[in-house]
Amino acid sequence: MFNAVIDAPFGKIGVRLEGEAVREIVYLPDSVANVEPDSALAKQAVEQIEQYLQHASASFDLPLADVGTPFQRRVWKAICEIPPGVVMTYGQLAKQIGSVPRAVGQACGSNFFPIVIPCHRVVGAGGIGGFAHTGGDGYYRNVKRWLLKHEGVPYA
Repeated sequence: MFNAVIDAPFGKIGVRLEGEAVREIVYLPDSVANVEPDSALAKQAVEQIEQYLQHASASFDLPLADVGTPFQRRVWKAICEIPPGVVMTYGQLAKQIGSVPRAVGQACGSNFFPIVIPCHRVVGAGGIGGFAHTGGDGYYRNVKRWLLKHEGVPYA
């Protein structure tokens, strides 16, 4: 199912490959078993994710699968321009790309490559906002809190 599964401070991170590209990065609960990287690309993805988990300023250089709609890819490209430790609201990002906040939020929630495309840096105007198409508190919102805190942005 996964080409690698590694420990993270908030649970596990799974990596799926498709050919010579990363197809998906998934946040997983602690109960999922670790999987050693099964290829050079899986190992490269794991190493870069682990670097980020140690140092929020780490960058990524991974071949990503060509997934998502043209609009989603436009949102994801704009998200990649947000540096670590900085957040934008859905509305700010929407204005920047000529869209509306709800559509930006939907594109964020459909991100196949969290951490690499740092959608956790996009927040609501009145708080942390949702994460991975979930609202309310729970596992995914706690992951978003951890990632933001890791980058020096406190959210309760």
